[in-house]
Amino acid sequence: GARTALAATPAQLAVLARAGVVDAGGRGLIAVLDALTTVLTGEAPPAPEDPSTTVRAVAGESAVPVPCGPDSAPDAHPHRATGPAYEVMYLLDADEPAVHALRDTLDALGDSLVVIGGDGLWNVHVHVDDAGAAVEAGIAVGRPHRVRIAHLLSGSPPHGPRAAPGPLPPLPTASSSGTAPEDSAPRLRAAGPEPARSVVAVVRGEGLAGLCEEAGACVVRVPADGGAEEDSLFAAVRRCGAHETVLLPNDPYLHGVAVRAAERARDVGVRAAVIPTRAAVQGIAALAVHDPGVRFDEDVVAMTSAAGATRYGEVTVAGYESWTMAGVCQAGDVLGLVEGDVAVIGEDLAGTAADVLERMLAAGGEMVTLVVGPHAPEGLAERLEAQVRHGHLGVDTVVYEGREGAGPLLIGVE
Repeated sequence: GARTALAATPAQLAVLARAGVVDAGGRGLIAVLDALTTVLTGEAPPAPEDPSTTVRAVAGESAVPVPCGPDSAPDAHPHRATGPAYEVMYLLDADEPAVHALRDTLDALGDSLVVIGGDGLWNVHVHVDDAGAAVEAGIAVGRPHRVRIAHLLSGSPPHGPRAAPGPLPPLPTASSSGTAPEDSAPRLRAAGPEPARSVVAVVRGEGLAGLCEEAGACVVRVPADGGAEEDSLFAAVRRCGAHETVLLPNDPYLHGVAVRAAERARDVGVRAAVIPTRAAVQGIAALAVHDPGVRFDEDVVAMTSAAGATRYGEVTVAGYESWTMAGVCQAGDVLGLVEGDVAVIGEDLAGTAADVLERMLAAGGEMVTLVVGPHAPEGLAERLEAQVRHGHLGVDTVVYEGREGAGPLLIGVE
């Protein structure tokens, strides 16, 4: 197969044979195929036998063989990924000379360094292994705020040997001291046959929570400005009691958390997959095509396709001055986001919402989903529905109430 073809590349190219390495591009393709196999089947492919070298491909340079010692063999750290472990992003209030020094410091800590801005406000992005050091470097030269740290690795170290497929083991009961063991969670499902497959969705807003529950999902509620913990997602998987589960993080910053929760679920015999939903409207689209009656991998592919085909936008209000892709916003400005980036800075919510919706429909679409929060202006949904009806023939509109905990407006276009 692909690994056999990769092993043959040194015989096909003299420079590879002289260096004693395999083709870096081919090795990268195998890594992509391995990841795809893991996502679709829930099982990691077997590691290659007797790996003696890894390949580091550097732009403009020849491939360099890097010996693999005992600690770097795939079997020694099955969950380790190459490259820095964390993505660190923050806004920084600092003078330009101090930012020059910060660039040098962060460049020594990791890679993918981007520092842009001016007039005392800078946007910092870097991939590092020591996230704390990257933040401390910002503190040393100015005032970092809106700090975001995302885990880039595909999973965390295993919590023990993976159980063979079979019946889901019972949840641990409380010990005699009254303290529940780690990873324990009460079952909320009534007695009876356990479901074959469950969906765990992270949502903000009671309206969305009710909608997802009506669709059969196990819901993990989080506050509007907060996130979900790995333990909460894993506990939800256990509460569902299914042998197969699909997780919908509905937030790009919760994807790593969901991946680690899925890994823990696999350790106790649950087949798990994470759909990379970046917004609640993508989660709704995935739930709409969820079919527990088909094979697990077919269901995962269908849900992933539906989520990926849904463009998402949001309208919210800035809480403080900040640098954005559309310029500097002030506290109280209305922000219109498309695919996570600020595209519009406006003065009123209704006008900004109409602008964002029009931008999203400029690329086409067949259905618009509006999730209207409790702080949206009265009649906003009706105005946007009329905008779609009069300006985009053949496009349907569906409106949901976000209720308490939801932002002013979420938009999805499929």
